[in-house]
Amino acid sequence: MRFSIQRLAATICLALPLVATGCRKPAPSAPTSAPNANTHTFHLRGRIVSIEADHGSATIAHSEIPGFMHAMVMPYKFVQPAILSELHPGDMVTADVLADQDADGYTNARVDHIVIVGQAKPDNVPVRQYHVPAAGDQVPDFALLNQSDKQIHLAQFKGKAVLLTFIYTRCPLADYCPRMSTNFAEIDRALAKEPKLYAATHLLSISFDPAYDTPTVLRSYGGAHTGQYTNETFQHWDFAAPSVADLPKLEQFFDVGVTPGDDSANLNHSLSTVLLGKDGKVIAFYPTNDWKPADVLAQLEQAAK
Repeated sequence: MRFSIQRLAATICLALPLVATGCRKPAPSAPTSAPNANTHTFHLRGRIVSIEADHGSATIAHSEIPGFMHAMVMPYKFVQPAILSELHPGDMVTADVLADQDADGYTNARVDHIVIVGQAKPDNVPVRQYHVPAAGDQVPDFALLNQSDKQIHLAQFKGKAVLLTFIYTRCPLADYCPRMSTNFAEIDRALAKEPKLYAATHLLSISFDPAYDTPTVLRSYGGAHTGQYTNETFQHWDFAAPSVADLPKLEQFFDVGVTPGDDSANLNHSLSTVLLGKDGKVIAFYPTNDWKPADVLAQLEQAAK
């Protein structure tokens, strides 16, 4: 299955058999293969339309996938077909789209790291209602335990513009948590060059793996990403985690879907980065990994004025 613009017609015929007429079903796509040097990763957000468990796939109605595809309804092969048993038509999901690139475009598209962020049926387990942060939303005063083993509250940062994101320290995917932390480090360095702006802003990385990400672990992780290691004072950038009991409330408010991975060390998860104004209200929500540090820095600077 190829995804260059010239070949989308055949894909649409497969995805919309009850709507399109005069379409011929294309030949089966190539078997799923492991990522290689020409494999690109894109972020998908959409709704499960139907599940084809016998074929290891599901049809998904998704919004635009920047750099890959316009908004569309189409089937995707699953890297881990077993997760299909956990999905239901109508579920809202986020996922990675892996696609191999050759001279003709993208081929062998498949999805992985599926996270359910909205359930279609109230009797599905677990039952969670996810809130998508929107401009003007007042953020609850969540309590967190930071890298210095001190409890902090979001409300204590009122009067400053706050940029927060969600990570876990064992994340193995370079485009996910490591990218968020690298982006934050770039923003932190830029802000440090302007003392007045530095004092009017704060960065916060929140772990959704509190059982493993203890203050000691977060302190080591944070020091490595600021580049100050054991000399880091964490005056401008906190690394913190909620209690296990409070974690679901944070995940639901900030639209962070988290499910177990292949083993106990790995978690499948969506992304959530949020800019808060001085009044503690949401200014902007970045649910993917394609935001640019320079763009967010400009918004942060404006919010701090």
